[in-house]
Amino acid sequence: MPARQSVHCDPRSPMVLDTRELGRRPGSMRTLRRELAAPDGWGLNLVAVPPGTAVDLDVRLESVMEGVLVSGTVQARVDAECGRCLDPLTTTLEVDVQELFAYEPEPQADDDVLLVDGDYIDLEPALRDAVVLALPVNPVCDEECGGLCAGCGQKVAELPADHAHDAPDPRWAALSSLSRDPDPEES
Repeated sequence: MPARQSVHCDPRSPMVLDTRELGRRPGSMRTLRRELAAPDGWGLNLVAVPPGTAVDLDVRLESVMEGVLVSGTVQARVDAECGRCLDPLTTTLEVDVQELFAYEPEPQADDDVLLVDGDYIDLEPALRDAVVLALPVNPVCDEECGGLCAGCGQKVAELPADHAHDAPDPRWAALSSLSRDPDPEES
C-alpha cells in the first residue's frame, strides 16, 4: 500500500515547521520550544483539550537517513467531567512524542507514515494522536469518588451514611397489589 501522502503544508500554520535550517545531512539537530493554540478535535466524550488553549511544545528535530525524527514533550490543559459524579475537573497533561517524518515513502510502508512536504513538516496529526491517546478514558475527580446514587442521582459524598431507597423492583409491582389488604370501601 502507498504511504499516506501529506496534504500540502501551509507554512503559515503554527504547527507546520520549516526544516531548511536542519538540512538533510544525518546528524543535524535543532531544538524548538513553542506555545501553540490547541485546535478543535483533541478530545473524547468526557475529556478534551479545550480549543484555543495553550499547548507547550518542547521538541528536538533530528535529521536521520530516512527523514526528520521529532521527539520531545507536549503539555496541555485538559478539561473533563468526572466519570463517576460528573463534576468538572481540570488537569495538565504532559505527553512524550516521537515521530519520524519520511523524506520518501517506502514501497512497503503502511498508511501511518508521515511525510516531509518539501521542507515542511506538519506536527498536528502526530501531536493530536499522542495527546488523544494519552487522555484518560474515564477521568475521575478523586480515586475515592463514590459517584451518584442510583436511586436519586445525588452525589454519594453529600448524602448521609444511612441514605437508602426502598424502591421495589418494578418487575414485581403487579404481585404487590395482590398482597395488599382489600379496601373496605370497595366491598
